[in-house]
Amino acid sequence: MPDPRFFPPGPPLSLGELAALAGCEAPPAEVAERRFGSVAPLDQAGPDDLSFLDNAKYRAALATTRAGAVVLKAEEAERLPQGCVGLVAADPYRAYARMAAALFPPPAPHPGVDASAVVDPTARLGEGVEVGPLAVIGPEVEIGPHSRIGAGTVIARGVVIGAACRIGPQVTLMACRLGDKVVLHPGVRIGQDGFGFAMSAEGHLAVPQLGRVLVGDDVEIGANTTIDRGSGPDTVIGPGCRIDNLVQIGHNVSLGRGCVVVAQVGLSGSTRVGDFAVLGGQVGVAGHLSIGAGAQVAAQSGVMADIPPGVRVGGFPAQPLKEMWRQIAVLKRLARGSRDST
Repeated sequence: MPDPRFFPPGPPLSLGELAALAGCEAPPAEVAERRFGSVAPLDQAGPDDLSFLDNAKYRAALATTRAGAVVLKAEEAERLPQGCVGLVAADPYRAYARMAAALFPPPAPHPGVDASAVVDPTARLGEGVEVGPLAVIGPEVEIGPHSRIGAGTVIARGVVIGAACRIGPQVTLMACRLGDKVVLHPGVRIGQDGFGFAMSAEGHLAVPQLGRVLVGDDVEIGANTTIDRGSGPDTVIGPGCRIDNLVQIGHNVSLGRGCVVVAQVGLSGSTRVGDFAVLGGQVGVAGHLSIGAGAQVAAQSGVMADIPPGVRVGGFPAQPLKEMWRQIAVLKRLARGSRDST
């Protein structure tokens, strides 16, 4: 259950209001005005809590839950215990996300600049901007209205940040432009030098990295992720992307719309990733490759060649999943035969 010290709740909402904002079927009139102010897992919820069921593995918890209301699919409604209200949704997890966000909205910025922050006089801060303790805002920086800059964050010369962005503590930004509603978690690094060197036995000569990082609207980037600026072309993160913690994105990489990049992925320079592609945890991608729109790469795969749109791959080197499993099956049979012959 959310600890109010860390997650202060907003005003309670009625079941009717919650169902409407999440696209659920309207609840029966006799319970539509019943109000809820918190959420909890099925096995921990009480009569005043909202919960959800999206995975059949948790059906047993549904049968014994004490939750006052549960978001679930229509075919699961008959499993509800007596007294628990069902809110039917085609996608319960997505509906629950909307409800939880409404019940626990992010705190509004506290406009103003902390006395310990350093803001260059040429920087332009929009209406309602919050700048936290020990933050440093460099020359000619532009920050859009109602954005929040966390404690200890450093924003270098000329960086542009859109409206309603949430920049966490200890973030560094340089040579980049962020769209609106961008969320950067603690320790994100954007716009530092790309890893570009002219190598020889005489020594490795650094190649000037003269591009930028362009981040679209509604992007969320996890803690301690690094995104290098382009070497000439820009590094581009398309609108709606979700990037997990500890991801490394090299120079000149381009992500399309709505890409999902899970923890510890490494994208080498000049890779292009199509719209809504998904890269599982610890995937490594060689440079100058193309991953097509809607492609999915299984965790810990090594991508050494282009991936066509919509294809699911895995393994090292990454290959279509059916081929990968077929090869694994053959190896298992060979190993079994080898054991049986000894």
